[in-house]
Amino acid sequence: MQLLPTASDHEALDYRPPERQTAPAVVASPHSGSVYPARFLAQTAVPLAALRRAEDAFVDELFAAAPGLGIPFLAARFPRSFVDANREPYELDPGMFEGPLPRPLNHRTTRVAAGLGMMPRVAASGEAIYRGRVPSEEIEHRLETCWRPYHTALSTLVEQTHRQFGTALLIDAHSMPSSASGVGPRERDHRVDIVLGDNHGESCAPDLVDSAERWFAAHGLKVQRNQPYAGGFTTQRYGRPGLNRHALQIEINRSLYMDEGRHHKLANAANIERIMTGFLEEIASQALAVLLPRPLAAE
Repeated sequence: MQLLPTASDHEALDYRPPERQTAPAVVASPHSGSVYPARFLAQTAVPLAALRRAEDAFVDELFAAAPGLGIPFLAARFPRSFVDANREPYELDPGMFEGPLPRPLNHRTTRVAAGLGMMPRVAASGEAIYRGRVPSEEIEHRLETCWRPYHTALSTLVEQTHRQFGTALLIDAHSMPSSASGVGPRERDHRVDIVLGDNHGESCAPDLVDSAERWFAAHGLKVQRNQPYAGGFTTQRYGRPGLNRHALQIEINRSLYMDEGRHHKLANAANIERIMTGFLEEIASQALAVLLPRPLAAE
């Protein structure tokens, strides 16, 4: 039974349910959205191309096989530069706003200092997104129409999975600019292809992280853990191994599958999609073997 809205039912979300859930896993993509509200664009001081550089472009397509593998898939349709669903709801820079602010704000984080709160202040280029101060009522409007629907849906999926299997694994899917590893896309020997984030060992069972690393390495990809991305709000909120709830963040180097300047897919995108499909099959199998309570695993 479908308990969550599809994209046609709620403009903020793209929910793709499996016919029958057969794995204790959920895949989420909070940053692949590209539906830009007109009222937002009217407030911005940078071109749309600059805003789009913050997107985890095509990540939803790389993990499109999830429902066919018995795994629910959820993506945000709203763009990260409008609302960042991988932030706390009130993780905001008070200097951005005009008018009374909600209390309390969490404004002393490194992400807010970098201009990357729940409502980002700067684009990927470092340029200021907004022409001027943003009316403070925008905070609750964006939380109500984007952030809360996304996390209500994600929480529901994780809890449904946990009720069905006695455990749950959230795969939080992202992409990273090739510059994130400190080298250009052509310097293949030094480039990091995949970063696995488990909040420095706090959000996911080590056996699953080991399995993920082995899978990607076996397919010729250079893997690193927690550097430069250990996980954000999502892994911290949903990754509670002591409660049989696990979260693993995956960052894919964009230069593997897209032209970052022209914002279009490369021919190699099909290969990366196949690798991600195989990874989901492998991690679902490992989750069944490693995470299930013993009586269920024996059935």
